Amino acid sequence: MTSRRSGALAGTLTVPGDKSISHRALMFGLMTVGETKITGLLEGEDVLNTAKVCRQLGAKVERTGPGAWTVHGVGVGGLHQPAEPLDFGNSGTGARLMMGVVGANPIRATFDGDASLRKRPMRRALDPLELFGLTVVAQAEGGRLPITIEGPKNAIPVTYASPVASAQVKSAVLLAGLNAPGVTTVIEKEATRDHTERMLIHFGADVTVTPEGEHGRRIALVGQPELKPAPVVVPADPSSAAFPLVAAAIVPGSDVTITGVMMNPLRTGLLTTLIEMGADIQTLNARVESGEDVADLRVRGSKLHGVDVPAHRAPSMIDEYPVLAVAAAFAIGTTRMRGLHELRVKESDRLAAVAAGLAVTGVDHVIEGDDLIVRGTGRAPGGGPVETHMDHRIAMSFLVMGLAADNPVTVDDTTFIATSFPDFIPLMRRLGGELS
Repeated sequence: MTSRRSGALAGTLTVPGDKSISHRALMFGLMTVGETKITGLLEGEDVLNTAKVCRQLGAKVERTGPGAWTVHGVGVGGLHQPAEPLDFGNSGTGARLMMGVVGANPIRATFDGDASLRKRPMRRALDPLELFGLTVVAQAEGGRLPITIEGPKNAIPVTYASPVASAQVKSAVLLAGLNAPGVTTVIEKEATRDHTERMLIHFGADVTVTPEGEHGRRIALVGQPELKPAPVVVPADPSSAAFPLVAAAIVPGSDVTITGVMMNPLRTGLLTTLIEMGADIQTLNARVESGEDVADLRVRGSKLHGVDVPAHRAPSMIDEYPVLAVAAAFAIGTTRMRGLHELRVKESDRLAAVAAGLAVTGVDHVIEGDDLIVRGTGRAPGGGPVETHMDHRIAMSFLVMGLAADNPVTVDDTTFIATSFPDFIPLMRRLGGELS
């Protein structure tokens, strides 16, 4: 697919529901006795695979309308033995979090996924889960999928100091801790997305969060609660909102409003960075829904300048660095994005994939260690084809670039965009974007 320099983008839109919240809403519905009602669920392939897995583990999961779903769960500790492997497609979030859900239950399950997911490391989640008593029965080379695990008859609570800033690893441990007696504690040096903690509280669990060090936190969970059904309103995904947000900022004359975007402070790193770069962004109608901060964002075409993005901000915007690199190309001056080691273990090696895309499109850049440095000139030559490596965020990021580049930008594959943002292309066209 190719995107071309467009006129001013204009309009009001709603991006799909947050993927992180959507996965968790289904999983918490599985672990609750009674009916959980979900509205605004992201109906991309990743989340639909999680819904299917919840059914395999005993839940009754039904779609009642667009984005509207109900889950009749089996309760904490009530998971059924699955008859078939649990297939998560392209979703690392679904696989790692569900390892936590399943891992402290006395059942055996095989986790699998597509070719891309089979390349991604899983030991970072399995290592702490083994502390609960989980046994890894079989695994592919390097601790990769397919993996068969067997949970203990009686899980034991753990205290785990996470060596990586990963919300997925933290969440896997907390979700396993639900079926362990006593208190399970996670200590993180850098605060990561706290959707799991917020949703635990929303469903009635006893969770305590205290500061730890300069940027970290200590999360303590009392195990074996009886989770209470609670409605979940899924806010718009800030990681999906990032694409029209950056597009409107870099295309001159644009005026775009994105409604109902999650404004969780641990997810707004891109917003903070764009404002530092000079982006004209207004936050409107701030509110709280299902325990999450939400607001509408109005963004206009802006003149951007380079900034230094600190490493401690990375957990709050880890999925947004590819499109930030695009914004940096259109900024005047150097943008240095520090501490991007986690990008190397995403759907692709995103750091390498972004750098290769910048090279193909004529943008001056360099990688120094785990830092990406983009030397912006206010323009991007364009070109392609950009290799997406089956990564939806690489595909969308470089299609956004093409809307403001001197020449068209072509990406080699858009198939995987459906995993998180099925309507991305028609939505961008409705705003005035030239994609064909």
